[in-house]
Amino acid sequence: MRDRGGRTVGIVGAGQLARMMAQAAIPLDIRLVLLAASASDGAARVVPDVIVGNPDDPDALDELARRCDVITFDHELVDPRLLADLERQGHRVWPSSSTMSVAQDKRRQRTELSAAGMPVPAFAAIESLADIEAFGAGTGWPVVLKASRGGYDGRGVWIVQTAAAARSVLDGATANGTVLLAEQCLPLDREFAVIVARREGGEVVTYPVTETVQRAGICRELRVPCALAPNLAWEAEDIAISIAGMYGLVGIMAVEFFLVGDRILVNELAPRPHNSGHWTIEGAATSQFAQHLRAVLDLPLGATAPTAPAIVTINLLGPDSGADPWDRLAAGLATPGAHVHLYGKTARPGRKLGHVTAVGETLGAARGAATSAAARLLDKPGNPTLS
Repeated sequence: MRDRGGRTVGIVGAGQLARMMAQAAIPLDIRLVLLAASASDGAARVVPDVIVGNPDDPDALDELARRCDVITFDHELVDPRLLADLERQGHRVWPSSSTMSVAQDKRRQRTELSAAGMPVPAFAAIESLADIEAFGAGTGWPVVLKASRGGYDGRGVWIVQTAAAARSVLDGATANGTVLLAEQCLPLDREFAVIVARREGGEVVTYPVTETVQRAGICRELRVPCALAPNLAWEAEDIAISIAGMYGLVGIMAVEFFLVGDRILVNELAPRPHNSGHWTIEGAATSQFAQHLRAVLDLPLGATAPTAPAIVTINLLGPDSGADPWDRLAAGLATPGAHVHLYGKTARPGRKLGHVTAVGETLGAARGAATSAAARLLDKPGNPTLS
């Protein structure tokens, strides 16, 4: 095998994001090395070079660093102090340890973004029930309580109507060592995201604003274009670019937003390929996965223009019946215009098992194709909401 001349990327994690990065790496002749928790992880099943180990094991991270030119991530579940050690040893880590540290701490995100003048929901650091009661008295009840670290897909988020309910959440959090923040409960008109990519030299691009349709705290559907006024879309893209520069981003970052009336508010940051960018595989000139690889290797960034007037992605969440989309792959593929992606996961209720993307002339046409294929894959005929 010939020397790839600095084109080996190590990925911490081996889930569906690493699996889709592997697809993007092939045409660019980029070699991947994975640090996987298990040899049965989705990406570990399709990438030949795999280290099985814990992402918080310094020896496993050292081995990964020795075998690649740059380290990047499938998830944020790694101790930034270990990444900083690798950086001090001269290894390239993108996004950097400092960027990853911010990504892991929602309270820090809120505090720093607010201090920088970014629009965020009203929030407060929580140390006691009195803090929650004071916040509720100021903003009104109900109050949203969030775990500062570790929450995702609706986990680590509680909407409390009363101080008594808040006490129950706080007691549980205290017992588990979970740090909380309080956030104003807002009447959301829409949720959306901007994917921003930045390379080490400073070149930066954004993808079109993506509407993220949430149910029970889990993203179920992506829609491009997003039904957002042009001036708000431009504002969101400018904010995403500013945040990328503020944190010295190298790679891809998803900036999630709330729309409340005519105001946009920053929700969370995720410095890695993100669910809200899955539509880009078929729906953009350069997928978020290829873009991330380009960025961390400091290669020229690709065009982000949509490939069609409308793109819709439906996430495949395991149904209560235990149905496995793999068993119904033929039916899903028989849907005209639908592009099926399965993640190599064992099916169980509520688990993200894959997604379906369709492009079309209108959102209605694209959504019809994506929803039809998803319903067939999940054995849910006649259930267009897939709820």
